[in-house]
Amino acid sequence: MLSSKVINESHGQDSSYFLGWQEYEKNPFHETLNPSGIVQMGLAENQLSFDLIESWLDDHPEVLGLKKNEESVFKHLALFQDYYGLPAFKDAMAKFMEKIRGSKVKFNTNKMVLTAGSTSANETLMFCLANPGDAFLIPAPYYPGFDRDLKWRTGVEIVPIHCVSSNGYKITKEALEDAYQRAHKLNLKVKGVLITNPSNPLGTSTTRAELDLLLTFTSAKKIHMVSDEIYSGTVFDSPEFTSVLEVAKDKNMDFDDKIHVVYSLSKDLGLPGFRVGLIYSNNEKVVSAATKMSSFGLISSQTQHLLANLLSDERFTTKYLEENRKRLRERRDRLVSGLKKAGIGCLKSNGGLFCWVDLRHLLTSNTFEAEHSLWTKIVCEVGLNISPGSSCHSDEPGWFRVCFANMSDQTLEVAMDRVHGFVEAMVMNTNHGKQKRTMWDSRRRSLINKWVSKLSSVQCESER
Repeated sequence: MLSSKVINESHGQDSSYFLGWQEYEKNPFHETLNPSGIVQMGLAENQLSFDLIESWLDDHPEVLGLKKNEESVFKHLALFQDYYGLPAFKDAMAKFMEKIRGSKVKFNTNKMVLTAGSTSANETLMFCLANPGDAFLIPAPYYPGFDRDLKWRTGVEIVPIHCVSSNGYKITKEALEDAYQRAHKLNLKVKGVLITNPSNPLGTSTTRAELDLLLTFTSAKKIHMVSDEIYSGTVFDSPEFTSVLEVAKDKNMDFDDKIHVVYSLSKDLGLPGFRVGLIYSNNEKVVSAATKMSSFGLISSQTQHLLANLLSDERFTTKYLEENRKRLRERRDRLVSGLKKAGIGCLKSNGGLFCWVDLRHLLTSNTFEAEHSLWTKIVCEVGLNISPGSSCHSDEPGWFRVCFANMSDQTLEVAMDRVHGFVEAMVMNTNHGKQKRTMWDSRRRSLINKWVSKLSSVQCESER
């Protein structure tokens, strides 16, 4: 006999968001070894600024060598560490988070709980703030992984706050009240609101007015406000990033024990493999309980040591944040420009590692069945793994999340060539069936041959 956790399907990983990853893993694109493979555009990973970190590591070999002042710190790091974390690392994280927020917010390390990434941080907060069967309200569209991270082990329910494209997906008072009332009709006790700021999957930062509305709403309802600010350092365009803590301070709520922030280095520094996250809260009971729970998912001591040194270098962090934002903005512009040439529009974004792309005009009908059919074709025939809006709980069929920071410029060019060919084939072919498929197959083979030829030319040039 196995537990219900093993037997049931409540893990949330059977959505098209995760299924697309599975298809990609069966046939991953490689510029030379598999140029006809699937390009991964469903992974929100920041690979644009690794060279800056690698350069810093080259200049500081003693850090990787686990030395300090030319003496080994290996034994110190290898022995037991309590779950409060290394003081030097927590100090460095606090300063880095303050820098991202323009020093408008100060962080007290005693209110900080270290976790193995933001996934662990969010789940831990759910365990601390809600009981099984309680609910959190989340603006939709929202990150598909929340169906796993917030619900699976905790038993917490998610009630979407319906946001619409007609107003740029702004959070409104009416949408908040509607979600709250729907939860009560389902006999769910609402324990709080959780947002991602900037939004995943929209790539837009939450405005000061929206944050003010959210704090007013949660305060009136006497419920918790959780802001996942994992993408805070990626905001590359106006409006600038505003933390919920900054607005809380302006509203004289900066010591409110129902406001909590989640952060991680997975997106801003592009280090998801390091599993570095944290919870920040004014609530002493939450900090105490979350600290005890963190023993199930700690950040390794050598990781803390390395990052304490990296983040303590003020000159480096200033340069990194500035250059990383510049590169993200340029990459966003390349994606938007490439899609525009194919007649495809996007929601105007100012942060994150993705764009919310409008493919409604390519649907055969205004239904989620048509969206799924289009998504299947894009993944399996065009060879691009993107995330359909339905996996993000969008109310409107035809929107897709497309990531842009986890690939090279050359791979993005391949992806845009495939998009242009696909749209061209759809527009030019009014017939159906074999003729339509044959034209797209021919076009795709042409694009692959073009790419291989281009690579061969580049390699020949490098050999001369």
